[in-house]
Amino acid sequence: MSKILELKDLTIKFGGLTAVNHLNMHLEEGEALGLIGPNGAGKTTAFNLIVGVYQPTSGKVLFNSEDITGLKPYQVCHKGIGRTFQVVKPFGNMTVEQNIMVGAFAKTSSPRGARQIASNIMEKVGLQAKKNVLAHNLTIPERKRLEMAKALATNPQLLLLDEVLAGLNPTELEEAIKLIKSINEDGITIMMIEHVLQATMAICSRIVVLDYGRKIAEGSPQEVTSNPEVIKAYLGDEYDND
Repeated sequence: MSKILELKDLTIKFGGLTAVNHLNMHLEEGEALGLIGPNGAGKTTAFNLIVGVYQPTSGKVLFNSEDITGLKPYQVCHKGIGRTFQVVKPFGNMTVEQNIMVGAFAKTSSPRGARQIASNIMEKVGLQAKKNVLAHNLTIPERKRLEMAKALATNPQLLLLDEVLAGLNPTELEEAIKLIKSINEDGITIMMIEHVLQATMAICSRIVVLDYGRKIAEGSPQEVTSNPEVIKAYLGDEYDND
């Protein structure tokens, strides 16, 4: 496998606050990696640096060995990185199909082509029956699926998922885990921020832990959850096996 994403000494400061602090990490092509840490650890900020919402104070973002640091979000999308947002905001007065077509237009100028892409994606994420439903009438789990569908419609090589499992009941959570696994099995590399640790461990073969913007641990789910520094910073006593 080759490295699809590399973050090299990635740093961003907002005034006196260092939100991401000399972050070095990578993703292998086809991998599913979890990014975890307490609230305010810098996880979503790292996503925003990768996709160009923020420009780093220093450091680099490499995608397929190309330096994409400083590119605009739409340029990063065209390169092959898709992302979801923690706060789900679909185009409420547009149908499910139309929402997904918006994502598809990142890669095609043909309405017919965009509609075909949307149809394939709806089948994939289980929203075919909701094709003509206005997005503001969807349930929260359906909106989260639509958020993933819009990102998938851009035909990404790498998909960044920001807390797409939050707020789901156990049945919905199990279905969402299966969907994310199947997306990964289709060859799309996944990097996900998630507080539902059981889900992260079920999906991801490797986990990176941030605290106060710096990487404090990296490894398999088992290695990370037994790391004393991680337990102290984030997981709590329930994961302490001593």
